[in-house]
Amino acid sequence: MAFPAHDDARPVPAPRPAAEDPATTVTFVLAGGCFWCLDAVYRITRGVTSVVSGYTGGDPERTTYDAVCSGTTGHAEAVAVRFDPSVVPADVILDLFFTGHDPTTLNRQGYDVGTQYRSAMFWADEAQRELFEQSIRRTQPAWDQPIVTTLEPLGTFWEAEPEHQDFYAHQPWNGYCQVIINPKLAKVRKRYSAWLTA
Repeated sequence: MAFPAHDDARPVPAPRPAAEDPATTVTFVLAGGCFWCLDAVYRITRGVTSVVSGYTGGDPERTTYDAVCSGTTGHAEAVAVRFDPSVVPADVILDLFFTGHDPTTLNRQGYDVGTQYRSAMFWADEAQRELFEQSIRRTQPAWDQPIVTTLEPLGTFWEAEPEHQDFYAHQPWNGYCQVIINPKLAKVRKRYSAWLTA
């Protein structure tokens, strides 16, 4: 679905409400196809304190949804998911990532094709890079094909336009939500119901 171009995409270092203690929360920036899908998964996960849809991994200059959808900027549609590891372990956040998309298809999730839909984990430091590597090794036996998820250093994360934030909750009857997101949510609910709020 196309949206008009906006000029209000802005870089954000790490999304969090003002009342949060950054010492007790962690942010992962993850890409697994259209950001509407992972956004919907993480918004119903216990211990997740914020989810921001955005763009990263490309040219650091200002970007928009239309530009990223062109596949020419190098950005991936991604989510910055902030969570409290005392409530939900990092391994669960990463397992939800691999359950919420197919990490074995290169630059593709279903009908969404292009590098902007790549499976990628953007590490903020060496500890995250190692954790992400471990999660790929831990997850690989569950898939018949090799996981092609890339590990990339986190650069500028551009917050997406307002209409892309919490898209599923605002447009649950949208055809994309019905056909693509609902089956993913059903899969997540079946496997991880204990970690979900809805």
